[in-house]
Amino acid sequence: MPLVPTGELVAHAATERRSVAAFNVITLEHAEGIVMGAEAAGRPVILQISENAVRYHKGQLLPLALAAASMARSSAVETALHLDHVTDVELLHQAADCGFSSVMFDAGALPYAENVSATADAARWAHGAGLWLEAELGYVGGKPDSPASAHTAGVRTDPAEAAEYVARTGVDALAVAVGSSHAMTERSAALDHALIERLRDAVPVPLVLHGSSGVPDGELRSAVRAGIVKINIGTALNISLTRVVRDTLDSLPALTDPRKYLGPARDAVAGTVHSMLTVLAH
Repeated sequence: MPLVPTGELVAHAATERRSVAAFNVITLEHAEGIVMGAEAAGRPVILQISENAVRYHKGQLLPLALAAASMARSSAVETALHLDHVTDVELLHQAADCGFSSVMFDAGALPYAENVSATADAARWAHGAGLWLEAELGYVGGKPDSPASAHTAGVRTDPAEAAEYVARTGVDALAVAVGSSHAMTERSAALDHALIERLRDAVPVPLVLHGSSGVPDGELRSAVRAGIVKINIGTALNISLTRVVRDTLDSLPALTDPRKYLGPARDAVAGTVHSMLTVLAH
């Protein structure tokens, strides 16, 4: 199946008052497992590669992008390719040539005025290249260089400021800070659903939830009902993958063939994807 533009998947989800999930790809096993899980669930999916993943691959975007795109094209469900949390303008400018239909440009560490200026520049470039652009306003916790937690006063996205930000930058979707946090290993986040509804009413573009691995099933469903459209999930996959690798090597200490532990780990990723997509389908 041909790659489907991210904007198309998100627009369809928004129209139908449902969500579309985006899962982080770090290795080929991630991409394979995500597609396997999406096919088992019969749901569309977004494969997303972060700037951190590119850094892990020695700064080379194209090899992993080609692998993910190949998996997407062989998928039996609609699949899009998204470049996530980009701060490097040079990396942003590689997106179209590497097969991506969308980018999340992250200028959130800059002061507000500089964030607006940099993001507006990124959106103009992206639209000129035929790309859909997501940005973030507010503070989603859990990043290594984060100055505060997701629950610190003043870090959550303000609806009036969000509406102004979208108008001034021209972005196509907005990631909002509503109580989730990146890299959570326990599903204990409590979201501010009233704030999500206020943001939905104030902002004319789809809302995105980052840090969704730490959000319980019921909270995710409520977030979608309140107005979240794109759901980003990464850490949950790594937990599943790493648990299987660790358990396999602990039980078979003489094992040296990586296929013997990466294969089951890939299946575990698929199971997590299937489970999350099933939750979001209801």
